[in-house]
Amino acid sequence: MDLWGVYLFHLITLALLEVIWAGRDCLVAGDSCSSDETCSPRLRTLRQCVAGNGSMKLGPGARSQCANAVSALLSSPLHGCQCKRGMKKEKNCLSIYWSLHQSIIHGLNLVESYPYEAVERDYDYVRLASITADSDVGMTTVNRCLDAAKACNVDDLCQKLRTEYVSACIKPTAKSGLCNRAKCNKALRRFFDRVPADYTHELLFCPCTDTACAERRRQTIVPSCSYEGVDKPGCLTQMRICKADYVCRSRLAQFQYDCQPSKLSPNGCKQENYGACLLAYTGLIGSSITPNYVDNSTSRVAPWCSCSAAANQREECYDFLGYFTDNICLQNALLAFGSEADQQPTPSQSSPPSTGHGGRETTSSPPGTMETMRTILDTIIPTETMENEELLGGSTLPSNSLPSSASPPSLMPQAALTGLLLLLLHLLGNGH
Repeated sequence: MDLWGVYLFHLITLALLEVIWAGRDCLVAGDSCSSDETCSPRLRTLRQCVAGNGSMKLGPGARSQCANAVSALLSSPLHGCQCKRGMKKEKNCLSIYWSLHQSIIHGLNLVESYPYEAVERDYDYVRLASITADSDVGMTTVNRCLDAAKACNVDDLCQKLRTEYVSACIKPTAKSGLCNRAKCNKALRRFFDRVPADYTHELLFCPCTDTACAERRRQTIVPSCSYEGVDKPGCLTQMRICKADYVCRSRLAQFQYDCQPSKLSPNGCKQENYGACLLAYTGLIGSSITPNYVDNSTSRVAPWCSCSAAANQREECYDFLGYFTDNICLQNALLAFGSEADQQPTPSQSSPPSTGHGGRETTSSPPGTMETMRTILDTIIPTETMENEELLGGSTLPSNSLPSSASPPSLMPQAALTGLLLLLLHLLGNGH
């Protein structure tokens, strides 16, 4: 096969992946169901089941109606559909997914998983370091945090979205003089969803050997605006707020799946994938349970919340908090990323896991002032005058119905797949 054939082969492979994905897209599956006279009423029934006071709307026999709707929809295209993290209409897509995947529907137990398609990424850390190699000739010490900042600044997308979120997070509002937390978190989500993990992970997880470096790393997501306050809120309260939002709930489910600890796994992760765990971790940034480094003297991470007022729910609270503070999978993923040798540690190489998620609360350093943040960030981010343009990409409120836009018939993905396969076989046949 000549070079042109190889190029076409690559394009067709990408097209095949897109076609396969289209067949699993919850928005496409939802449109297909809503246009089907058998599927549509069952989906409406299921939405009433999972909504507040759903049984009252359905009347007598509500449990039976819900059970029948679930059973029928489990054999529809809705079962097994997924969404893409950061996609357009992400919240609408997730609302369709969670309609069928509620943990408990009037006593009906369904296995809860996360709705995002698996993402396989090969991180090219060597390439990032080489970007600044020419300017570092003669230096004997490698500073990965500084290299990460330089690499981001020479990448158009990374530099643009990083400058955008820093500007949003340090700019005081006219009324209160404080930052706009909602706008800050929206810009943070956009940065971590759209910028490749090659850049975001190096910025957030680069290894530090002194407190000045560790503090700059902790300030990466501008904690004084994005989550810190005078008092820590209750962890269970923050978790409930998260689970009431389709996007946050999905990100939390992904984090709990990809960072699930296991004593039987050689690397401490049940899924044995450090990259997926760190990617799931960054997916929580900009939410009500944003995690970050708790201080500038360790690499411990936790969300900004407390279990001090959990009372009789303290075990549940520590269980949630322990997924960050007592999680051998997450600890090993952070340790492996920071290791210059990039070796996969075993459970014996890191702090031993607790017998349960009895996460002990950690104290964070006092919130820094906005001026301190500006001083720290000015050393690593070139200052520019930013127009007050509206930030794109955040979550919007989900509609109460399926998306109204028309979609191709459900048979289109299969037909397109067949055509592409025939073309691919033709190319392979003519390549010899």
